[in-house]
Amino acid sequence: MMTDSSLLNSELELQQQEELYQQLLLQTMGQIHTGNPDSKVIRPLPGMCVKTFSEPGKEKVFINICQSNSVPPPPELSREELVELLQSEDPSGFRVPMSLGEPHTEVDNSSQGCTAYDVVINQEFFQKCQKDPLFQQFVILVSVEGLENKYSLELNREWKVLKNRKFLGSVSEQNIRTKSRPVIQELQPEEKLTAASKRPEFTLIVEPPAGDPEYLIAEIKLPGVVSSRALVLDVGEDRLVLTARPSLFHLDIFHPFLVDQETSVAQYNSSTKILTVTMPVVSS
Repeated sequence: MMTDSSLLNSELELQQQEELYQQLLLQTMGQIHTGNPDSKVIRPLPGMCVKTFSEPGKEKVFINICQSNSVPPPPELSREELVELLQSEDPSGFRVPMSLGEPHTEVDNSSQGCTAYDVVINQEFFQKCQKDPLFQQFVILVSVEGLENKYSLELNREWKVLKNRKFLGSVSEQNIRTKSRPVIQELQPEEKLTAASKRPEFTLIVEPPAGDPEYLIAEIKLPGVVSSRALVLDVGEDRLVLTARPSLFHLDIFHPFLVDQETSVAQYNSSTKILTVTMPVVSS
C-alpha cells in the first residue's frame, strides 16, 4: 500500500506541537519542575550607543543597544506596516523582544559621571534597523519606553546616536529570556488574512469554578485569523491586550484578578480560530 509521506510529516509535526504546548501547560501549572528553560546567560555584541537626558534633572543617560541572536526576533514587520503603526494611537502595541539590563555608572568623554543602560535585541532585527533610519528610530523609541516603564524613568526624546561609539563602558554578560512571553503556538500553515476590524468575542473562565481561583483562562474567538504571527498579545497583572495586525481585531480588557505574567502561556488553534490564554492567579 502506498503511503503519502507529506501527510505523515504534517501529522507528526502537529503532534509534536501539541506535545510542546502540553509541556508548557504543565510547566505553568507547576506539575513538572525545570530550572529556567526560557533564559540563559549571554555576552551580547555591541550595536549602537544613544545619548539622551533624564527629566527633569537633565542628567546624561546613555543607552547601549546591543545585539544577539539568543533574543527572539519580533513578528515580521514591513516598512509600510511600521508607518501605519507609528501613525496609530498606540504604536507600543507592537512588541519587540528585548533584554533590559541594570543601570551602571560610567564616565563620558568629558570625564563626567553618567548612567548607562544595556538593551539587547535580536541581531537580525538590529541589522534591519541599521539599514533603515525609520526602523532605527523605532527601535530606539521602544528601548526608551521599555527603560522608562521598568525603572520609572522619564527620558528626553531628543536623543542622539553616537557615530564613533558602539558601546559606553564594557560589554557584560546578561541573563536573558530566550522566548517571548506569553508563548503562542501555531498549529496550521499561514494564509492571507481577510476580515473587518472589530472587537472579538471572548470568554473568561475561572478554575476551579468554586473556592480560591487558581487559573484565569481567556478563550478568544478570532475568525479569519489563520496564523499566530498576526497576533500581538500583552498579558499584564490585571489586564489583557490583544491585537491582530494590521487592524483585524483589537481587545483590551481588565479583570478582577492579579495574574503571574511570567508563567502565563497561550495557544492559537487555527482550526477552531480560538486563542486560549492560561494565566495563573496570584490573588483576587
